[in-house]
Amino acid sequence: MHTDSVLCLNGQGFHRMVYRQWGSADNERVLICVHGLARNSRDFDELATALARDYRVICPDIVGRGSSDWLPTGQPYGIPQYLSDITTLLARLNVEQVDWVGTSMGGIIGMCLAAMPNTPIRSLILNDVGSFVPSTALQRISGYLGDKRFESLTEAEQFMRTNYVALKNLDDKQWQHLAQHGVRETDDGQLALHYDPAIAEATAAASGEDIDLSGVWQAVRCHQALIWGQASDILTADTVAQMQARNSELDLLALPDIAHAPSLMETDQIRWIQDWLRRHRHN
Repeated sequence: MHTDSVLCLNGQGFHRMVYRQWGSADNERVLICVHGLARNSRDFDELATALARDYRVICPDIVGRGSSDWLPTGQPYGIPQYLSDITTLLARLNVEQVDWVGTSMGGIIGMCLAAMPNTPIRSLILNDVGSFVPSTALQRISGYLGDKRFESLTEAEQFMRTNYVALKNLDDKQWQHLAQHGVRETDDGQLALHYDPAIAEATAAASGEDIDLSGVWQAVRCHQALIWGQASDILTADTVAQMQARNSELDLLALPDIAHAPSLMETDQIRWIQDWLRRHRHN
């Protein structure tokens, strides 16, 4: 793994977006993996390791998360900023086409890019997000976001085990990895979650309304796959059925008893993604 960064533009100046790169820098086949709302690029370490033989894998920390800069006070966290930052990243990578894996928010970013004319997105895997997101699910997520503080990594890990119920099948080493990379040290020596607390405020402010992405999603023309935790409140059975009805070629991996969002750290999930990408390599 190699860590790099790129300068991106916001309304008050520049911020630095950090990204991790796996595989050969000379590989023209590029896969971008983008994390969820309150997560970071290190969620993809195991997936990236598995795919690095086939791809140059790029995993960014979206602004305000992980090792990337936070936005200046007053600059909004939202999809327009993220699309701008990813466009800057694509220019840095100097590639015409990429494949995309996006978890939750990362899937929405990918969907928005893939819906645009002359999109560089060649194929799109959406992890537990689709054409409609209910406000009730956004309110639930908003409930555990915020400026949480912990006295130890063990305490932070327990918080994650309690709130990230979709990851129940991970082993202790995987949980320790998530905890280690999911916190930052504060000035007073405590540990805090590794994102700007302003993200929680923006999420709470927007959580009163459903997010209808049906128009965006229907404009996507590339190959698509959908990974669905069947106990998810972000991606409901009704939304999955509507997406299948509108796109008969949508490939679906349904995971029983898994809530939002599947980890993409489990062997069967990694293998499914690997096989799907290989099948669509020459299409």
